[in-house]
Amino acid sequence: MRICSLLPGATEIIYALGLGDAITGVTHECDYPADAQNKPVVVRSAIDPKRMTSREIDSKVGEILEGGDNLYCIDAAALTESAPDLIVTQSLCDVCALDFDEVAKAANALAHKPEIISLNPHTLADVFEDILRVGVATQRLLVAQALVRDLRNRLDRVALPGPSHRPRVVCLEWFEPLYVAGHWVPEMVQLAGGADVLSHIGEPSRKVEWADVIAARPEIILLMPCGFDTRRAIKEAAPLRRLPGWDEIPAVKTNNVYALNGNAYFSRPGPRLVNGLEILAQLIHPGRVSPPPDPADVAALN
Repeated sequence: MRICSLLPGATEIIYALGLGDAITGVTHECDYPADAQNKPVVVRSAIDPKRMTSREIDSKVGEILEGGDNLYCIDAAALTESAPDLIVTQSLCDVCALDFDEVAKAANALAHKPEIISLNPHTLADVFEDILRVGVATQRLLVAQALVRDLRNRLDRVALPGPSHRPRVVCLEWFEPLYVAGHWVPEMVQLAGGADVLSHIGEPSRKVEWADVIAARPEIILLMPCGFDTRRAIKEAAPLRRLPGWDEIPAVKTNNVYALNGNAYFSRPGPRLVNGLEILAQLIHPGRVSPPPDPADVAALN
């Protein structure tokens, strides 16, 4: 079987099922595991976020979408060369990956019409179900079932159904403008023993005002900008510290503001979300989960 993965999270799922050698095409963002970076790229972005600030990225994305253009484009020649039997894509977010209709159009132009699986997860259970769906489509169901069992066991070891104190948590997914993380992230916070005070489980990320963050009085602030690692999160967080009232937020007063590797553990619907859950459990209730997070994935913003 030949597989094109048009979503970084899907690429991680496919590798976790032992099918890395079957992948014949990926996107420009598929960077994990490292071998994925050696695969032919069949999808590229209209912008280069590495050279732009958060505000510039948001402005450019809005400009492109308002103009009726696409943020991502398929390299038709590369897709033809990849000759996929299966394409794995998504229909969750036009900002995160290629539009599904564009995928279907490109697939229909191929001489050999591939099967298309579209992932649309909103919760951790949805992510686990998607792993099983990919397992069925790739004839790796038993492997997928074993993977999901392992992920659920790790989740169960971390989950706190009813801690005596649930710290108030705010998860910021973008800084200029401000967005709070949605979908599975509030669920991860809850399982880790916290209370996400600005988001609801299964609902999309949403824009908020700085006054909303101040009013929420978070005891912990988690900075997990979509698509960025920990170092970039720290860099992009600089404007937050200049906002009025920053020093009066409980989380800031107690040094409980953390920059995280959102790109690896929170933005992508794949197996590493459970790693993200383990990181949150350590931050929200220190000492309960061992070992502590890798310093490369978590940095206190003092």
